[in-house]
Amino acid sequence: MSFDFSLTPRVVEWRDRIAEFVADVVVPREQEAFTNGVDDALRRDLQQAARAAGLWAPQAPADLGGGGFRFDEAAVLLEEAGTSLLGPLALNCAAPDEGNIHLLNVVATPAQRDRYLVPLVNGDIRSCFAMTEPPPGAGSDPSAVRTLATKVADGWRISGEKHLITGAEGAAFTIVMARDGGSDGATMLLVDTGTPGFTVTEHARTIDSTMVGGHCRVLFEDVFVPDDAVLGEPGRGFQYIQVRLAPARLTHCMRWLGAARRAHEIALGRAVDRELFGQRLTDLGMAQQMIADNEIDLVAARALLWQACWEVAQGGRGTESSSRAKVFISEAVGRIVDRSVQLAGGLGTSEDLVIGRIYADIRAFRIYDGASEAHRMSIAKRAARRAGTAGQGSGVRS
Repeated sequence: MSFDFSLTPRVVEWRDRIAEFVADVVVPREQEAFTNGVDDALRRDLQQAARAAGLWAPQAPADLGGGGFRFDEAAVLLEEAGTSLLGPLALNCAAPDEGNIHLLNVVATPAQRDRYLVPLVNGDIRSCFAMTEPPPGAGSDPSAVRTLATKVADGWRISGEKHLITGAEGAAFTIVMARDGGSDGATMLLVDTGTPGFTVTEHARTIDSTMVGGHCRVLFEDVFVPDDAVLGEPGRGFQYIQVRLAPARLTHCMRWLGAARRAHEIALGRAVDRELFGQRLTDLGMAQQMIADNEIDLVAARALLWQACWEVAQGGRGTESSSRAKVFISEAVGRIVDRSVQLAGGLGTSEDLVIGRIYADIRAFRIYDGASEAHRMSIAKRAARRAGTAGQGSGVRS
């Protein structure tokens, strides 16, 4: 067995060009975004610049105009894009569009690809993914979905309520997860947001604020869609959700690892220049411990991420490895950014130094795409099953 973490020349070239683009084009727009909010006008400006730089959608298929990189290669590039909170948006590799691009590429029919996937990859439109519901509906447990899709003549009727739907305001379409009234499963349906009965009612006031279209409450009031709106096959929504969730939680890890690295580098730069009690901050033992722990967390998170992404790139489902990566990385990047705030002192809490904005935006990562507790439960159950099987095979009584 061999372990090779070397990068191909093309990956290195794109990584370095993305780093330069983020520093020269994206970072200068950050304070504007923090002050005025992130809207579609800013998105279009940044995406036009990324296209001109030849750095478009590195994770998307090449035949659709993307970079065509393998999933493990994309881990390097999306981390670099994530060093600015606006970087993934500029390169069209931000959630929720990035996850929808992957799902549509795997599951959509040729007609659905033309209607939804092609303009989404091109950046002509935005999308959202409507699964999360107010309690007691679906959240970390997709099987709790309560929104109902009922088969009728020539199509489906959808009724229900979703909330915290990222990017819903201004999205051209949504992929909605609904309980299939004709089976024990769920069905995914493509819904144009102009369809009668689809309504975005309000924006949640969340601590993160750099997502275009906010986090919204959405109503489906007897929404009719034709039969060709079904994504994949009726009743197989729970299988398709796995197509999206494992890669999507890993791309979140890629982007947030870049943001955490940026916070650490900013704090470290200040610590090198800052003098306290007659010494540089980097010469004080307690500061050294925070710096060292950040360095360790960054390297450990990246190694775990690359291993999980390699498994997916090799054709594996990555269900358990992505759960392990999601728990560790979401908590590690939280620790890194928290220590960075502490190292940077008062300015670390501000948007002027960017660390404060990263700190606010990154906290929800431990909840969405499966809370840490839900993933730990799944990991523990799998470990227990393996232990039970091993015990039976060795003749050990249970």
